[in-house]
Amino acid sequence: MAEKVITIIGGGLAGCEAAWQVASRGFHVHLHEMKPTTFSPAHKSRNLAELVCSNSLRSADTHSAVGLLKEEMRRLHSLLMLAADANQVPAGRALAVDRDKFAQWITEKLEHHPKVTIVREEIRHIPSPQEHETPIILATGPLTSEPLTDSLIEFTGSEHLAFYDAIAPILMADSLDMNIVYQASRYDDGPGDYLNCPMDKEQYGAFIQAMSNADTVPLKEFEEPKYFEGCLPIEIMVARGQDTPRFGPMKPVGLPDPRTGEDPYAVVQLRKENLESTLYNMVGFQTKLTYPEQKRIFRMIPGLENVEFARLGSIHRNTFVNGPQVLTPTLQCKKRHDLLLAGQITGVEGYVESTAMGLLSGINAALISQGMNPVIPPPDTALGALIVHLTTENKNFQPTNVNFGLFPPFTKKIPKKFRGRHRAEQSMESLTEWIQKHSLTSSLLPDTISG
Repeated sequence: MAEKVITIIGGGLAGCEAAWQVASRGFHVHLHEMKPTTFSPAHKSRNLAELVCSNSLRSADTHSAVGLLKEEMRRLHSLLMLAADANQVPAGRALAVDRDKFAQWITEKLEHHPKVTIVREEIRHIPSPQEHETPIILATGPLTSEPLTDSLIEFTGSEHLAFYDAIAPILMADSLDMNIVYQASRYDDGPGDYLNCPMDKEQYGAFIQAMSNADTVPLKEFEEPKYFEGCLPIEIMVARGQDTPRFGPMKPVGLPDPRTGEDPYAVVQLRKENLESTLYNMVGFQTKLTYPEQKRIFRMIPGLENVEFARLGSIHRNTFVNGPQVLTPTLQCKKRHDLLLAGQITGVEGYVESTAMGLLSGINAALISQGMNPVIPPPDTALGALIVHLTTENKNFQPTNVNFGLFPPFTKKIPKKFRGRHRAEQSMESLTEWIQKHSLTSSLLPDTISG
């Protein structure tokens, strides 16, 4: 009998994680990736798992929702977490990575895996069911190509939903004016991992005025300006009120300027992009300003007067399905159980969340291939809370990051300062029982990881 082959479409974070989970359980994977034959507007590298926005995986604190999600993924031998821990760069209380080394690390792991075949070709239509209904995982991400998006619309029977994500500029470190820029992380006693560009009230006012009158990249006729609230372009923040950025990414509290000993009126933070400290990301400065306007206005920021841009900000489409209408809690499509969705296309937001859906889809594809029932994580885990969000009926369904608001309500009163710890303890207990009940730590996994 021919060996079962599980097809995965998309070599981003979710597709790579799904491939790892499937292959680590002994099944052969054909991982289809359209690069380098075809590139999306935001991708540049031929590597798998390319990070196109921030290089941060957000909080490393396991008492935060995203930190807890990362720890749950570690317990399930996540490829993303292995890669992130191996390619980490300093970022205060966050987990950030050297994006190039991170992508190269994952690419090499999968290229050398005996159960993974990487097929460099574009898939333009959802494949027909395979013999014996071997699972297919669709993990094409927020930039799914137009032909495949059309195929997905035809399959789901309803219009896809879309909003637009903007990415922040990356700066050359040697072009920063370190006589003005200072090193500090919010409230830390030591020097900290972030660089900070301080503004006084007059400088901030001039900056806001310039932003208010700046030219932006116009949307096309078929596009609607839908933005994820957790990743608003900086100019949209400005449009909501001149002080909005000061209560968001430009908040100065806890970042005293060493020259004055006092907090500035506003601050622009820069986060390290690579281990060599040659590149820095403008934190919270995702934008759809035109390139000339970015250069003009961002050079008004103190310390950035002569800055060189390694990458300017840009805007890109984010495609996702209406999860409650399309998906079951096992990430199988309601209309076709051999087809699973993974990643941001399911309706989650964020690198870690997208990868988590790849992890779950990979586990379930392997279980289905064994003739076993797919599994659903407990709702009091971060993994399970995301699944509940994706599959609970909601007339105004929108993507979201993981957050404690998605978890079941507390059954007893917990003081606010202890709620994160309580969530983490309950999650770890439930996750451990779930893993043991379904034997999810395959004996193949430890050998695979150490390789």
